[in-house]
Amino acid sequence: MGNGEQSLYTDVAALLDGTMPKPPKPTYLYRTDGCALFYPGQVSLVFGDPESGKTWICLACVAEVLSHGHSALVIDLDHNGPHSTIARLIMLGAPETALRDPARFRYAEPEDGAELVAIVHDASTWKPDVVVLDSLGEIVPLFGRSSNNPDDFTLVHSLVMKPLAMGGAAVLCIDHLAKGAESRAQGSTGTAAKRRAIGGISLRVTLRDAFVPGKGGAAYLVVNKDRHGGVRANCPTGDKEPLAGTFVMTSNGEDETEWQIVAPANNDRNPGEIADAADVAALAALDPRPASVRDVKERMKWRSERANAALKAWRELPDPACSPFPTPGVGERGTEPDGTCSICHTGMFNLGDGATTHPVCGAR
Repeated sequence: MGNGEQSLYTDVAALLDGTMPKPPKPTYLYRTDGCALFYPGQVSLVFGDPESGKTWICLACVAEVLSHGHSALVIDLDHNGPHSTIARLIMLGAPETALRDPARFRYAEPEDGAELVAIVHDASTWKPDVVVLDSLGEIVPLFGRSSNNPDDFTLVHSLVMKPLAMGGAAVLCIDHLAKGAESRAQGSTGTAAKRRAIGGISLRVTLRDAFVPGKGGAAYLVVNKDRHGGVRANCPTGDKEPLAGTFVMTSNGEDETEWQIVAPANNDRNPGEIADAADVAALAALDPRPASVRDVKERMKWRSERANAALKAWRELPDPACSPFPTPGVGERGTEPDGTCSICHTGMFNLGDGATTHPVCGAR
């Protein structure tokens, strides 16, 4: 092939020789174990319910990169305001010298699509390392388009998010969680085209402790999607959406605020995927046995998240066939001193009012 033709195709020989660039690695927003969460040159998503800590987490990333000598751009489409945003950044440890330097930090509140595009074009010149878009739900309407239309979102993505990422920035898009129970299991609001556009990581944020001025707060970060696997590789295995870390912010009520992303331990679980013990016991009592998430949803009338968590926990229980009392209810009452079942010696489930049962052997 000629040089012109070669430029149209991937150099497979270079790929096999190992001379092509390696996949991107997360390099921004470090956890306590030294592993990072966000990828340079990629669009990432941070989504969750209102006041769950999404903006705090992204601004913490900005404060971190500014502290390390890098640059950042905050595009405030939710109109949080410069006073609030800068005050938060200073609280999170961003150096004032960096905030004062337009070569290191810039803040903008675009009023329409044309102004936003102008900001994106300007960013292609000074190339910030991190860009925060707060929030994604406000971007598409800024161009007179619908957030629920995949073609509209793809168009706006090509005008805003894609050019920022191609300039080398880690683009952090803040978004809200869908309202419907089934939709919430998938991710953020709007069209599925959002999820396809994520080239970096999609983090689901769930509140642990409410963020209170002067006191702090905490939120869980779990991996909803990780295209390159660089974050998921450093998370506990077993969950569909593994725990990526816990954002913890503390304050003494005055001027001192500290924050960190606490790395998960090897056995830490995503709290959203831990099944309720009563749900697991209910599945164990089913005859015939539950066959799939769909089967559980139809028979128990549960939502997907609940059915999936309970079925997974039930499948991890010891095999009922090994129990001398496979039929629920025929076991003898009693537990070992450590609280395990007196018959099959595995954990009991609390039914309330002091009653317990084991869903495998049926002991009560």
